[in-house]
Amino acid sequence: MRTFTSLDDLQAAVGEELGSSDWLTIDQERVDAFADATGDHQWIHVDVERAEDGPFGGTIAHGYLTLSLIPMLGASVFSLETPGAKLNYGVNKVRFPNPLLVGSRIRSTVSVGDVVDIPTGKQLTLKHVVEVEGQDKPACVAETVVLLLP
Repeated sequence: MRTFTSLDDLQAAVGEELGSSDWLTIDQERVDAFADATGDHQWIHVDVERAEDGPFGGTIAHGYLTLSLIPMLGASVFSLETPGAKLNYGVNKVRFPNPLLVGSRIRSTVSVGDVVDIPTGKQLTLKHVVEVEGQDKPACVAETVVLLLP
């Protein structure tokens, strides 16, 4: 795990791959809980029997579930112990190039995109590539934005 204790250290890491998270198995219980939380009960996510005959041979995780796991996965790769507040500011770009079959294992590889000055502090962009074990294409590629405020 990489720990950043100063903004200078973070700035020096721009362009650097920080590493990969531990593997996480995506089970049907997690997918069902996400469906309940969001109200998205599309059969491809929650109807195991119907999905067996569907286009992927089983249920798949919601793309937004995969995206929502990025902070948890990233927390095992790096830690921001810099002074001040850290606020999730948003996402510049998200793509879901590969369906994530339930039962698959994923991990996120994190890179520092940029650290720029803004009037209230710094803006950090991070690139996350969520790979699926045994697959060539990732399940999610996202560029997230964090505000670092004094």
